[in-house]
This record gives sequence, structure tokens and C-alpha cells, in this order.
Amino acid sequence: MTAQLNRPEEPMAPAATVPGRTAPQTAATPTEQKVLSGPFDRWVPEGPARSIVNWLGVALSVYVLISAVGVIGDGFQAATAGRAEELFSFASNPIVALMVGVLATAATQSSSTTTSITVGLAAGGLPLEIAIPIIMGANIGTTLTNTLVSVGMVRNKEDFRRAFAAATVHDFFNLIAVAILLPLELATGYLATLSGFLADALTGVGGVDTDSVDVVGAATAPLADATSWATGAIPAPFGGLLMIALGITLILVSITFLGRILKVLMVGKAKQVLHRSIGRGPISGIASGTVITAIVQSSSTATSLMIPLAGSGTFTLRQVYPYTIGANIGTTATALLAALGLSGGNAEVGLQVALVHLLFNLSATVIIFGLPFLRPVPVIAAQWLANRSAEHKIFAALWVLGVFAVLPGLLILGTTIL
Repeated sequence: MTAQLNRPEEPMAPAATVPGRTAPQTAATPTEQKVLSGPFDRWVPEGPARSIVNWLGVALSVYVLISAVGVIGDGFQAATAGRAEELFSFASNPIVALMVGVLATAATQSSSTTTSITVGLAAGGLPLEIAIPIIMGANIGTTLTNTLVSVGMVRNKEDFRRAFAAATVHDFFNLIAVAILLPLELATGYLATLSGFLADALTGVGGVDTDSVDVVGAATAPLADATSWATGAIPAPFGGLLMIALGITLILVSITFLGRILKVLMVGKAKQVLHRSIGRGPISGIASGTVITAIVQSSSTATSLMIPLAGSGTFTLRQVYPYTIGANIGTTATALLAALGLSGGNAEVGLQVALVHLLFNLSATVIIFGLPFLRPVPVIAAQWLANRSAEHKIFAALWVLGVFAVLPGLLILGTTIL
């Protein structure tokens, strides 16, 4: 296995100039080909005023995101009337819950959205044993975005080979993580236990009643209260369902808006960090992936930044690999941020779900990247699939459709019927 890890990446490494084309190092990424525009550029002239308005937009987006999670929790409680376990009995099978997470994240193109919604649902009564597999499924579904980005380089075989490998190494790492940690969680419950201990410590340090000093919850309560008042005249369970729908809409809008503003404010800085740190070793790569993803609040954005650079030969697959692991860790910041605004009896459960997301990704990093015999497996698998896909594009199509649509659908259908 060591020999395999040190073996040259024959089809992956070529960075030589192809006749008639510019050198790989000069290839422009999508963000270099066009100037990023923010939502306020049309109304606010360039300069300090625009920067101030953009940062105010970030603050407003974060406020709406935190408030929306509370709206979902309140709506879920109103819709289920304490019967959440009955409502989600169809997902009591962990495989079904896992596939729900995959499909929901693939559909929204955002694990941050799925995990934030799941945090809100958990605060409203969604059982933890259902929430944990959904969170794991979100980790798989989020890799669809950079896989699709790599398909944009399909016209050049070598570029596509490198880009598709850089994208699918993320797929394979997360699939292996779930294959190891889901059975381990079902057998031992270690994620539930450890996250519960941490959530209890964070919400009740020194015996303080955190509800009495819940500044964030108090600040975000007006939006949740206004939504409850607006839907109060609608009979149950439809009023609660409408609140859930409004909360999901607010999360989608706020995360999209937040991502768009942060791209304008931070992508240039993120790329500087990326170029300075990727080549310094795996620890630096993991750290840069974590920081960049936390900055832009989107693992899809952070990893998609890397795909054109990998395709052009600027970075090798083994340099991209640690970076994508760091992106997994960095994306957990959104759910933790969303959990800040929760209050009430189930607020600790919502925080616990957010901590599960963090602990899952940290565990996967320690186990898969930390064990020498497991570390090269995602790289070898991604190289193999990229080689096949570069020669026969049908492999890429079957991978995308199979992993992110057909297989989850069949597993949900099969386990539900059986």
C-alpha cells in the first residue's frame, strides 16, 4: 500500500503544455474569467460605502438564518403536536434517513441548508436517531456540486481526468466515512453520547440557566414570534407546515444571499490563502480548507474553487485531497451558527445535532486520513474512476446519476417496502 501511495500519478500529473494551448499555470478559474458582482453593486458605488453595505448584508443574512431555524422548530412543534416520531416513522430505518440527507442536499446544492434545517427540526422534536443519518447523508450530497463543476472540463481529456479525480476524491472520502461511522454509531451511539455531553456542557456551564441570558435567542425571537402570529389563525397542522415552509425559504434565501456577498468580499482572500498553503503539506491543506470554507460559508464554493486549478495542473490530486477534508470540517460552522438562536426545552437537542456534524467530520478525518492503510484509498479510487471516465464519459454520467439520484431513490423505495 505504501508503494501505491508513493507511485507517480501517471495520468493525473501531466502539467505539460498541450500543443495549441496555453500553459496550465495560466489557466483562469471561473472567478478570474469574470468579475464577481454583489447584490448591492447596482445601487451602491464602488468604495468604502459598498464594503460597509456588504458587511451589513452579511450581518442581516446571519440574523435571518438564525431566526429561520427557530421558525422551523416552532413550526415543527405546531405541526406534529408532539408526535414527531410517528410522523418520521418512515425514516426510522437509518438507511432511509441517510438517503433523505443525500437527496435533500443534492437537490438544494447545499449541505449548510440541509444541516441548518435538520437542526431546526431537531429543536422541534425530530428524533436524534433520525437526525444523525440525515446529517451524514448531507456530507455525501454536498459533493455533487464540485463533481458537476469538473464535468465542465469534459472537452479536454487530460484536464477532465485531473478535475474529475479532484472532485470525486471528495465523494469517495465521504462515502467511506459513512460506511465506517454509520455502523459504528448504530452499534455504540458514540456520536449521540459525545455530542450530548458537549451540548450539555456548552448550554449549562456552572449551572447557569442559559435561557435567562440567551441574548441571541432574544434578538432573533421577533421574527419567529411574528411568523407564529401571522400563521396563528390557520388550523393545525397547516399553520405549522406553513411556518416550516417559510423557515426553509428564509434559510435558502439567507444562505444564498450570504454566499453571494461573501464571495465578493472573501473569494479573492480565500484564493490567496489557498495558493500560499496548499503546497505546504497535508496539515496545512486541511487547515486552509477549513478556514476557507468557514469564510465563504459553503463547502461547495470552497471545493469548486479548487477544481479548475486541479484540472489545469496547478495542484495535484494529493494536494487537493487534504483541502477537501478541511472543507468538510469548515462547513459545520453554519449549523453551529444556526444553533445559537435556539431556545426552549429542545434547544440543547438542536445544538447536539450541530455538534454531531462537527464530530462526524473530525472522526472521519482522524480515522481515514490518520490511518496509513486507509489514507490512500480515496485517492486510488478517484484516480481509477477518473481514468475510466476520461476514456468513456458514460462512467462519469453513471457515477453522478447513480450515487446522487438512482441509488438513494432505490434504497428508500426498497427499505420502505420491505
